[in-house]
Amino acid sequence: MKLIIGNKNYSSWSLRGWLACKQSGLHFDEITVPLFGEEWESLKRSSDDLAPSQGKVPILWDGDAVAWDSLAIVDYLADKVGRDRFWPKEDAARAMARSMVAEMHSSYLSLRRHCPMNIRARVQLPGLEDETRTDIVRILTLWAEARARFGKGGPFLFGTFGAADVFYAPIVSRFLTYGIGVPGFAQAYMQAVWEHEWMQAWIAAAETEEWVIEQFEHPVT
Repeated sequence: MKLIIGNKNYSSWSLRGWLACKQSGLHFDEITVPLFGEEWESLKRSSDDLAPSQGKVPILWDGDAVAWDSLAIVDYLADKVGRDRFWPKEDAARAMARSMVAEMHSSYLSLRRHCPMNIRARVQLPGLEDETRTDIVRILTLWAEARARFGKGGPFLFGTFGAADVFYAPIVSRFLTYGIGVPGFAQAYMQAVWEHEWMQAWIAAAETEEWVIEQFEHPVT
């Protein structure tokens, strides 16, 4: 398999696709394309590998099969290796995990806009928009419910690491970058995610990248 991703410092959706591939246990090669660089527009138009997604990353190739969009990549990999690698076995837990992942996939636009992922940075925001604060409260509420109802088996949202953690890992990064205050249970969860060996590998690579995307270095306030 071959996974094409964007800059590790900034590309939250690439992080999700990469973690999903790691979670699958399958071997994959990774190719990083520098987003928004001088050659980015021409690369999107000329690369056959990027054509199915019209240049969006991540994109996973498995022979002739291609899956783009992080959620599609999770579904494709779960079909190959079994859903238990990604989703809780219990119906109630699995229903909540799938709903949380879908909500992450489609929501929290204010948080994304005002707090873009930037692993290397530590930013003190002068304040938060009401919509951003609402997004944060919603996320913390979901984390609290998942941990209370289904998190007894380990430090992650549903006990063991799975698709929900894959999708909320970039939120952990955002909360740390922008100094978002969270309650103790969330701090413990964030520490578990941040210290996970795969996250540490991604963070180390992000910190050594030379690319800088100015629009993500100056968040909208």
